Amino acid sequence: MKKDFLSILDLSQDEALELLDIAVKFKKGKISSKPLEGKVIALIFEKPSLRTRVTFEKAIYDLGGHPVYLAPGDIKLGVRESVKDVARNLERWVDGIVARVFAHSTLLEMAENVKIPVINALSDIEHPCQTLADYMVILEKSGKTKVNLAFIGDGNNVANSLMLMTALLGGKFTIACPEGYEPDKNLMAKARELASKSRGDIVVVRDPVDAVKDADFIYTDVWTSMGQEVEAEKRRKIFSQYQVNRELLSKAPEHALVMHCLPAHRGEEITDDVLDGHRSIVLDEAENRLHTEKALLWLIYRQFS
Repeated sequence: MKKDFLSILDLSQDEALELLDIAVKFKKGKISSKPLEGKVIALIFEKPSLRTRVTFEKAIYDLGGHPVYLAPGDIKLGVRESVKDVARNLERWVDGIVARVFAHSTLLEMAENVKIPVINALSDIEHPCQTLADYMVILEKSGKTKVNLAFIGDGNNVANSLMLMTALLGGKFTIACPEGYEPDKNLMAKARELASKSRGDIVVVRDPVDAVKDADFIYTDVWTSMGQEVEAEKRRKIFSQYQVNRELLSKAPEHALVMHCLPAHRGEEITDDVLDGHRSIVLDEAENRLHTEKALLWLIYRQFS
């Protein structure tokens, strides 16, 4: 496995499956080794977080390490000091960087300037750690990783990573979105290349019903991500027909389960009755952030050490 984990593209199919297998073992208490013993990991957060911060801090503690949380005001990344200078200083003191940033280019610049591992805890292009947790719960609920995954809404960072992972594992990824809100074009081309090798499929539709009609899992995310607040009202109008609600679920197979990376804007992209309903597995996803991040750190530092 590569030193840095910036994208789902940093994984081979075998590595992705191995990582999920290790995460399951962590969840069942079958792994007790602590490859982070005596190591310090810097957590750089340009955006606030509940799940990402808590799960990474606990994962690092559980693996024997010590996390150092650096809030937005602590560094003012790229303002008080350049990304390059921050990263090169941190390299002298810590054993790894987990960064939750606005621009993916920030992660690339960090990784280019240090020899310690850099992990993408979220960027404007991808949210790969969330996708690992998503596919762990997919495996737990369906017993397989090759599934039909329908994404309803904005082709954002979460959609990008899910699309790549689905293609990597040979599944079908269908996104229903308004015109102009598709996933990243370059990543879509790479996803289709992966899908051609794994016998998967990448499909873009406009009607959410077309996306969910043969779905095993139905995924949605907020219509307005952090940093896009000025577009909120415009996006509410554009995405008004892309809500995951009881009516849409009635068009899906009975076994289809509902996913959301959280936090949710209740009453916008998803209704309360669906988010809290018996087909929702959002809390299982959230729990699995801990186990997949342990597996990721375990794999990286087992070889990096």
